[in-house]
Amino acid sequence: MERIDLTEGLSLSRLVYGMWRLGDDSDTSPAHVQAKVEACLAQGVTTMDQADIYGDYGAEALLGAAFRAAPGLRDKVELVTKCDIVAPVGKYATARVKHYDTSAAHIRASVDASLSSMATDRIDLLLIHRPDPLMDHYETGAALDALVAEGKVRAVGVSNFRPWDWDLLQSAMTTKLCTNQVELSLLARDAFNNGDLAHLQRLGVPPMAWSPLAGGALFGEGDAAMRLRPHLERHAKVQGVGTDAVAVAWLLAHPARILPVLGTNSLERIGRIADAARVTLSREDWFELWTAAAGQEVP
Repeated sequence: MERIDLTEGLSLSRLVYGMWRLGDDSDTSPAHVQAKVEACLAQGVTTMDQADIYGDYGAEALLGAAFRAAPGLRDKVELVTKCDIVAPVGKYATARVKHYDTSAAHIRASVDASLSSMATDRIDLLLIHRPDPLMDHYETGAALDALVAEGKVRAVGVSNFRPWDWDLLQSAMTTKLCTNQVELSLLARDAFNNGDLAHLQRLGVPPMAWSPLAGGALFGEGDAAMRLRPHLERHAKVQGVGTDAVAVAWLLAHPARILPVLGTNSLERIGRIADAARVTLSREDWFELWTAAAGQEVP
């Protein structure tokens, strides 16, 4: 499995396992969660993507239970997690309204809670989950710098930030932001044209892609999905993989060095995550899929 260097001393597997729906499985036992992690490791997928809000603020603890039950497992993976969303569920059930909090106190409390929940002494990559319109970039930047200096967090980045949000936060930091996790898929192509990917490419920063299969809509009955289906099936047949692998490979083919975050609770599907890395798409193949998704040729 290819690895992508994010910062000095930290690389992630090119394909990342997303744990957004970890708590939705009928079996959330430590043994079953461990089996998912082990299925990833068997393919060289070593990076696990979490967020404090996942599973109504419960998914991190499910992973932590697996780490406690299997000593040594934690040291085989890189942990990514996120903070700043406060939703009126779980530990924030008394919140009056969903909101964002990028204050130093909230970030620090979130990190400490994540460390405890995941039974670890460090987070490999911490992301600010959503742009906060009330962000004091000096306060937020100083808080992130301090967490890196203390060793609680090895690297920091953001998620869903626009270029100006990135530049604002980075201007108040000494630590370099090392990724932006954005929505990217054949059905979510805005970042390819709106400057989001171009901004990261100019900086030499590899982006992460959430929902690379459009939350399953890529294989639904929508117009774009129906237009794409015969093209995905043809490439899948030629290359001996599933159509999902072709859709992920479409992201891997981009020169920005995108790291797709793939989430599934099926052990069988987890066991095929690495298939995408075996797919080769030509430039014309890439634009063929873009054209089918868009329903029209490029200008």
